[in-house]
Amino acid sequence: MNVVVTYNLKPESDTSYKELSPVQTNNVTQTEYAIDTFAEWDTWETINALREAIEVYHDVIMINANENAFEKFKKAKPDIVFNIAEGINCLSRESQIPAMLDMLQIPFTGSDALTLGICLDKSRTKEILSYHKIPTPKFFVVDNYNIPINHSFNFPLIVKPKSEGSSRGIFSSSLVRHNDELLTEIKRVIDEYDQPALIEEYLPGREFTVSVIGNDSETKVLPLVEIRYDKFPEDVEHLYSYEAKWILDTKESDFDVFECPASLVEELKENIEEIVLQTFKVLDCKDWSRIDVRLDKDGIPNIIEINPLPGIMPDPNENSSFPKAARVAGIDYNQMIQSVLYAACKRHNLL
Repeated sequence: MNVVVTYNLKPESDTSYKELSPVQTNNVTQTEYAIDTFAEWDTWETINALREAIEVYHDVIMINANENAFEKFKKAKPDIVFNIAEGINCLSRESQIPAMLDMLQIPFTGSDALTLGICLDKSRTKEILSYHKIPTPKFFVVDNYNIPINHSFNFPLIVKPKSEGSSRGIFSSSLVRHNDELLTEIKRVIDEYDQPALIEEYLPGREFTVSVIGNDSETKVLPLVEIRYDKFPEDVEHLYSYEAKWILDTKESDFDVFECPASLVEELKENIEEIVLQTFKVLDCKDWSRIDVRLDKDGIPNIIEINPLPGIMPDPNENSSFPKAARVAGIDYNQMIQSVLYAACKRHNLL
């Protein structure tokens, strides 16, 4: 087949900012970036690993997911697009490429524009989960810190941007223990990310990230990964924050806090897998996703995040949870990518 890989490249991976522009997110100009502005985007290492995995069996064209992408897709006329693009500029950014491809009637891997848009909007996601009685932390949303903030929640609470991924906007300070800290964090999120703040109750239990491949009856849950907060440095909050994900957790560090397969009694493992599969279905995810789960004070699994565009860093020395879970399941990187592509091709009746 002719397969297009579409992606967004981290600026530090390339000195050519022109190919990436225009990038103006959350009042950040091209010469003044927030520390986590491009956290969701991929490096050449990941993009090339994806290309090489697909090239084993197919012809590949690379298209950067910028403002020129539409015409390039139209010209390329691929059989299918492998989409890892996070999008640019706005809160609907993850929906941009799928919407273009739908207009051009070009099949693509992964979830559609609607699901990607909903999953990036954490409050809408939680409303849907709540409607379907899938456990998720209680929450409220604040879009204006100049009016009184009334709530009946017990501290501690977590404050995060309403529509971000890859731990953007989540720092150690996001875990707040009294109203002054709450107001400070709400103000930071609204001012720096130009969007409402989502405030959630803090769940004190264990945390897992669960990778899913496939569709319908062929949907498969990969071995569960646990984030072992008991192995975090003493001065680091028990959150998988930006600091933990991108500063402490590097190739060179010994930040060995991920356990796969997670050590679980069978009943809890089955409960986690069940709510993950329910979430995957309810949100109409396609082909693959990574879903984060945390236990509440009673040990009940709660959905805390849905990632329909999961990270796929290829280096085993990097703690990229989806490839880590695949390796434990006996699936190497190329097989993992081919499995996602196969699921999409079967769904689009290309096989």
